[in-house]
Amino acid sequence: MEYCVLGIMSGTSLDGLDLALCHFKYKNGNWKFRIEKAVTIEYSREWRSKLENASNLSGYQLVELHRRYGEFIGFQVNEFLSNCSSIPSIISSHGHTIFHEPQIKINLQIGDGATIAATTGITTVSDFRSLDINLGGQGAPLVPIGDHLLFGEYDFCVNLGGFANISHLNKEKVRVAYDICPVNIVLNSLALEAGSAFDKDGELGRSGNIIKPLLENLNQIPYYFQKPPKSLGKEWLENVVIPILNQNSISVNDKLRTFYEHVAFQIANCLKTDLVNIKSPTIALMTGGGTLNTYLIELIANQSNTHIIIPDKIVIEYKEALIFALLGVLRIQNQVNCLKSVTGAKYDNCGGQVFYIK
Repeated sequence: MEYCVLGIMSGTSLDGLDLALCHFKYKNGNWKFRIEKAVTIEYSREWRSKLENASNLSGYQLVELHRRYGEFIGFQVNEFLSNCSSIPSIISSHGHTIFHEPQIKINLQIGDGATIAATTGITTVSDFRSLDINLGGQGAPLVPIGDHLLFGEYDFCVNLGGFANISHLNKEKVRVAYDICPVNIVLNSLALEAGSAFDKDGELGRSGNIIKPLLENLNQIPYYFQKPPKSLGKEWLENVVIPILNQNSISVNDKLRTFYEHVAFQIANCLKTDLVNIKSPTIALMTGGGTLNTYLIELIANQSNTHIIIPDKIVIEYKEALIFALLGVLRIQNQVNCLKSVTGAKYDNCGGQVFYIK
């Protein structure tokens, strides 16, 4: 079986809209993939502001934005595919997360799949999280099924995006995964305070100093002592992390340096060999925008006893879009695309609304 699918991802760090045109082949019980072409469409200041402030809208305004953002995605897809040699049979869109509070079964990713399908004329799968959350799960992370099927040779798969998340087989050979800590969603915000869109290679953070009381307060956040399944959202960040960062008059560079140390410590703490019952050193595949930050990778490497693998740039930047493309294929096949061992749901499940174009 072969599929051509367009995977679409928009992360919490608001870097832009990722589009990845992917080819999948299933043979002898294994999935193989190829990314034909991928691009990140940077959000305009207007769209960044709309997505950033969407949680403050009225019900009517949010529904309107849901449709308009779906239309925006559809237009971007049409433009992208006009320069591609292949046309996908499926579009698989994560959407952009506005609310994620699974403990009260509240979840919303905007970017209406019906509007995307109507705008592009291509069958579209969207809203991957709602079923799992209503089954008592976290609805996140969703990438681990893709880690298992496409990158199963690695002991750990770590994504360094707006939040860091990790996936691995535990001692019982069951796939587990969870969000570790905030990464780019905080680093980018602090860099903006210093007048930069992001902290290239960690230059701003590298020039700062570790503020020990701040580091200790960050590392004592209760979430880090919870056992998985667990996940993070923007609401938690605003209620827990941001107040800690803002409680003292500390320079931006010192905040950055301290937060880098915090992130490296939390990630290294999740790369322990006793979690996977494998003799040291283990091998970790690292992807996501944070992987391009050489300073962050240096700090993680120094604090862990793990051999870090950095793949090709296209996989670094588009692994999540690639895996969401695969989730769409699994949904169309009515195969499991969300694991209860990862999210804590009652059952393994097959999430996603499908909007068919015949």
